[in-house]
Amino acid sequence: MKEVNIKVSNISNKQWANLLLELNLVKSSWKRFGPQINIKAKNFDKIIKLGRRIHGKDTSDIDFTFRRHTPTGKTYPKQTDGSA
Repeated sequence: MKEVNIKVSNISNKQWANLLLELNLVKSSWKRFGPQINIKAKNFDKIIKLGRRIHGKDTSDIDFTFRRHTPTGKTYPKQTDGSA
């Protein structure tokens, strides 16, 4: 087994999502030639599901919540009621 770690800095959320989508396309394309590629990233499944959806289709099965990280290391759920 061969392993590669990619560390990316100075990347926007859109660029990060596009990078993960491109890596997933490589994974899908190379599957028929034998390599089994496993990609691990935070929210990877959600990003792929959103990136592969067809415009105008129902997205109710996708969980859009996320956990916000604070400088103290604590995480809090996203506020949905409009309060800060």
